[in-house]
Amino acid sequence: MASPKKSDFFLFALVTFKGERDSWKVDSAAIIDYHVGKNPDSRTIKTLNKNGITSYTHKVRQIRNSDFWDFDYIVGMDNDNMSDLEDLKPKNSKAKLVMFGDYDTDGSKTYVEDPYYSDDIKAFQEVYDKVYRCCRGFYDSIAS
Repeated sequence: MASPKKSDFFLFALVTFKGERDSWKVDSAAIIDYHVGKNPDSRTIKTLNKNGITSYTHKVRQIRNSDFWDFDYIVGMDNDNMSDLEDLKPKNSKAKLVMFGDYDTDGSKTYVEDPYYSDDIKAFQEVYDKVYRCCRGFYDSIAS
């Protein structure tokens, strides 16, 4: 999954809960290399902790060419992500590129905004809630 967000954690937790952990490979990757090797933003960790997730660990990695062969789906969070992923996708690779916000169960079908540039910690909670809904919607669409 291509994203610097928490979607890898949510989807991993969901498939574990459903007893399908061994059937899924879930990961997160960034389009650009700006944060590669770094831990999640402190506001992300604060938001996760507030929501009872206290053991999340992740180091940012950049998407690799092999991801387009290793994963069935790669999700983008916004139109820029989708455009970049289309440019990066090797010809005849198997990954299907999808906009994550299209799976939002609240029906909004909008992109997932990056809270990194916000001064308001509430933006991180809003993204947390949206990503959680998108993971549920994505899982339900794949499982059905």
